[in-house]
Amino acid sequence: MSLDYNSPIPLHVQLKEIIERKVAAGDYTDQIPTERKFTEDYHVSRSTVREAINLLVKEGVLEKKHGKGTFVSLKPIQDWLGHLSSTTDTILRMGMKPGARLVSHYITEPSEEIKKITGFTEAYFIKRIRYADEIPIGVERHYYPISIGEKLLSYNLNDATLYDLLENELGIQFAHARQTISNGQLMNEDKDLLMIPPESYVLVAERTIKNQSNEIIEFEEAYYRSDMYSFTINLSRKNG
Repeated sequence: MSLDYNSPIPLHVQLKEIIERKVAAGDYTDQIPTERKFTEDYHVSRSTVREAINLLVKEGVLEKKHGKGTFVSLKPIQDWLGHLSSTTDTILRMGMKPGARLVSHYITEPSEEIKKITGFTEAYFIKRIRYADEIPIGVERHYYPISIGEKLLSYNLNDATLYDLLENELGIQFAHARQTISNGQLMNEDKDLLMIPPESYVLVAERTIKNQSNEIIEFEEAYYRSDMYSFTINLSRKNG
């Protein structure tokens, strides 16, 4: 990755995006290179490097430690495969403060792909941004049967845990779920929500939850920052 000195995009913004990509890719996991190293590698002034780093410090991606240097401040959020848990539970387990903000909600006709998965000809759509220590880490897009979605909207969905509302307030018992995880990019309408370069790849998790009557009560498409999520699964080898 290099800077385009003829681009109308300021050099410090270009350098900021390069550093951010390196953090996302795992190239920088602890202390980042010195200002001098950046000036030598990218042929820019120290003031340009400082501007780029200061922007990332303000966004919570980097932190400065007096007398030591500048470090990656993002903590990876670990999720355990094979266990149905909410994003809130996962963030709490990592000792971080969970948060959520309702972005939009409405009745919609799902895409053909979602219709095939859920059988919903109409659904109640709820979109929220999820936060960890006030850093936006994911965009969650939920599809519910209309009756369930309308009941959920009677609660304050900012900072609420949807699973808790479904189980404890609405009395819906989860029976089983199916989840697939892949990589992809944010939808165009969501690219400004996570404070990452628009071309960045993210983790895409699709989850279908059914009740004890084998009815689908939720389908979720979630897009999580790949630089803040890691997955752990316990494996065992059978003898013979």
